[in-house]
Amino acid sequence: MKIVLASNNKGKLAELQAMLAPLGMELVRQADLNIPEAEEPFRTFIENALTKARHAAKLSGLPALADDAGLCVDAFGGQPGVDTAYYATRFGYEKSDDNNVTALLEQMQGIPHRRAAMVSTLVALRSADDPEPLIAVGRVTGEIATERRGSNGFGFDPVMFIPEFGKTFAELPVDVKNANSHRGRAVQQMLALMRERWLEA
Repeated sequence: MKIVLASNNKGKLAELQAMLAPLGMELVRQADLNIPEAEEPFRTFIENALTKARHAAKLSGLPALADDAGLCVDAFGGQPGVDTAYYATRFGYEKSDDNNVTALLEQMQGIPHRRAAMVSTLVALRSADDPEPLIAVGRVTGEIATERRGSNGFGFDPVMFIPEFGKTFAELPVDVKNANSHRGRAVQQMLALMRERWLEA
């Protein structure tokens, strides 16, 4: 089955493609089908993921999968949340993963309470009009490290310290990270839902 991924993020595509391979599903980036990115006007991950999936399904005629993910920092009342990708731009930086990490480390200086969660919300649709979207949410709680550590992963992985491993996500081997990350947990739920609802029907 071919599914359009409602994202142009290559890191996300690689992660999701590897995780969905057991179901024999081929992910295609919406950019490769000349589909522009959808507007994301909402304040929750689920609303934005659903909007992105509907947009990609409508313009491609294919089933669609969307992921809206972000970092929710306790000390900032759950922010940056849905604005995670653009976090650095609030502080005068260009939009990039590296600048996001730089801005976060600057904003967290002197803050002792460093608990944060990485959240991934996946939405899958058989078509743009699918009345029963598959929804899976993965969440991992950790702490914001005081400096970058590790070179694997992307996004906030170098500063997302996971106490159970004693390492940041970027210090973990890719297979370990994928099995335990917010996206990994969401994908495991999504695989179960797809098997139950889409493949056994």
